[in-house]
Amino acid sequence: MFTSVLMIEKPLTSEDVEFVTTLHGDEGVSFIVLMQPRGDQADVLLRAIDDVAMGELKEAAREGDEPEGKEAREPAELALELSLRALRDAGCEAVGQVVEDHPLDKMKAVVDESEADEVIVLTAPHYVEEFFHRDWASRARHKVGVPVLKLFAHTE
Repeated sequence: MFTSVLMIEKPLTSEDVEFVTTLHGDEGVSFIVLMQPRGDQADVLLRAIDDVAMGELKEAAREGDEPEGKEAREPAELALELSLRALRDAGCEAVGQVVEDHPLDKMKAVVDESEADEVIVLTAPHYVEEFFHRDWASRARHKVGVPVLKLFAHTE
């Protein structure tokens, strides 16, 4: 069985599930999902710049309303549970957890403990962070010791 650590920031859409579950053809896949709440991953200004770069001006104006800290925990747990259920419904094994502190350290620990075969980072584009190679995927490539695949999440 192929083991993938999947880092997400929002619930998986049906397109996301189909995409990640078919990456390895007919081989069985087990997912360890790490949910990083969007409000906790970068400061409000960087998220707003990303929204503007994508032409989503209304989203940029709402970035200050994104829950952070303890307020982000409950929506993150719900998003994680929905994502795990969708992966299981697609025939995959899936476990996961909400990551509150040091997501890359947690990712490295999970890869080591599970002897994962790869990491998939599935997020919305983060142009500023990606330009400076400070996004999760770029930083993980130097830390986790397994291949890291960066994919852009779909929206429904």
